[in-house]
Amino acid sequence: MESIKLLERLSLAFGPSGYEHEIAEIMTGELKNKTKVKKDRLGSIIFEKKGLDAQPRIMLAAHMDEVGFIIQNITKKGFLRFYPIGGWVSQTLPGQRIIIKGKKGYAEGIIGSIPPHFLKKKEENKKMEIEDMLIDIGAKSDKQVKELFGIEIGSFATPLPYFSKMKNPHLFMGKAFDNRIGCALIINLFHRMEKESHPNTLVGAGTVQEEVGLRGAKTVAEYVKPDMAIVLEAPPADDFPGITKDKPQGALGGGVQIRCFDPTMIGNVKLKELVIETAEKNRIKYQLAVRTGGGTDAGAIHISGIGVPTIVFGVPVRYTHSHIGMMNTEDYDSALKLLFKFLKRLNKETVAKL
Repeated sequence: MESIKLLERLSLAFGPSGYEHEIAEIMTGELKNKTKVKKDRLGSIIFEKKGLDAQPRIMLAAHMDEVGFIIQNITKKGFLRFYPIGGWVSQTLPGQRIIIKGKKGYAEGIIGSIPPHFLKKKEENKKMEIEDMLIDIGAKSDKQVKELFGIEIGSFATPLPYFSKMKNPHLFMGKAFDNRIGCALIINLFHRMEKESHPNTLVGAGTVQEEVGLRGAKTVAEYVKPDMAIVLEAPPADDFPGITKDKPQGALGGGVQIRCFDPTMIGNVKLKELVIETAEKNRIKYQLAVRTGGGTDAGAIHISGIGVPTIVFGVPVRYTHSHIGMMNTEDYDSALKLLFKFLKRLNKETVAKL
């Protein structure tokens, strides 16, 4: 239950790429009395816990940012033009509720959707581009947008916060599971390791701006200089109709996802085999994935310095990069258990063989 409460706080927090302050504050508040806390100059946060030996340095990275929007212009009648931050499918946007961070607090709005009554026959199936969309916050003019709402060009926006338990007690829906799930895993892991011995130094990192080019991962890797890294993610699930004709590699309830490959990183083979061995020895449910699209912070971390053996643990999320995602707490528990068991194995000799 504590994990769910933590995930809810993180999910509801406002944090598009470039504005991750709220998530950083939650993570810092949870861990400042248990570890050393540092920041890099881009805004990423770093937590360090020394074990029995100073080496190896094992980094656990999770990006704090979510996909969102930035206000690009304001019309004379008070509507907001916006530009996407991160990857969005435009068809998912019309009619959706939005929250914008202005200088006078948060303001709710809706992305305008044209009712069928006003559409011509040839327009009914036409794709609407983001550049043609507007956010309606109920303002009468551009002057009112600024004076009453405190919103201006450059203000940030995200989907309206939402978090809910479903009828199935293991399933939850919420905003920004990508990647508040990874942030929660770091916090839970550090709490669990507080009084546990481990033969290494653990470094947790909440990175910024992953959704716009793995930017925080680059600076954090330079700062931490890890000997090995585990990236904690919320990858897109592929277990619903229309996604794959073959066996899913990211099914809800299938266990922690271990990523072998994506276009940004070929996973370290010895590291992958060691992770699988640990999962099987401890009867932890897992699934393997070869992704043909997308990437994670691992793409930047594994080529930092002289090279860093890196692997990705994922908790699959249906409908990610949309307003609401769906996850299974059993997959979360599998990821946390595998992390705990695996990290206790990573001594100097083991990591040197990777």
